[in-house]
Formats: sequence, structure tokens, C-alpha cells
Amino acid sequence: MAVVDGQECELDYRLDGKTMIITHTGVPEPVAGRGIANLLTRFAVQVAEAQGWKIRPACSYAVRWFERNPEYKNLLA
Repeated sequence: MAVVDGQECELDYRLDGKTMIITHTGVPEPVAGRGIANLLTRFAVQVAEAQGWKIRPACSYAVRWFERNPEYKNLLA
């Protein structure tokens, strides 16, 4: 979670063994459009990579993020 201008922004995930399943990204309207979801997702990807985990995007934003960032395709479960 990150707080931006008093607004809570979040990326939710759960672990299934060594797979990070990204279940939700949420950025409130008052701070939308600033690239916050991108930063949260990128940070989650860095954590997963450092831990040796694979990633399964289960929310629409994360699915699109991986489509736009094919250099991380090797991390997909």
C-alpha cells in the first residue's frame, strides 16, 4: 500500500507456494492517472523476482501491465 495525497493506493496479492497471484490494484479517483498502479505493480514484480517467485496476474490491470512490459514475461507462472 502507498498513501498519495492522503489517498490509500493498493496492490493485493496472495502466495500459492512460490507464485505471487496479483488479485487487485486500486487507485482512488483523486490520484488516478499518475502512474501509481504502474509503480505498485513494478515494485511487486521486483519483490517476486528477488524472492525467486513466479507471478500470476489475476486482475485486469496486472494482465495489461504484463502485456505492456513483455521484458518480464519470464516471470509469468
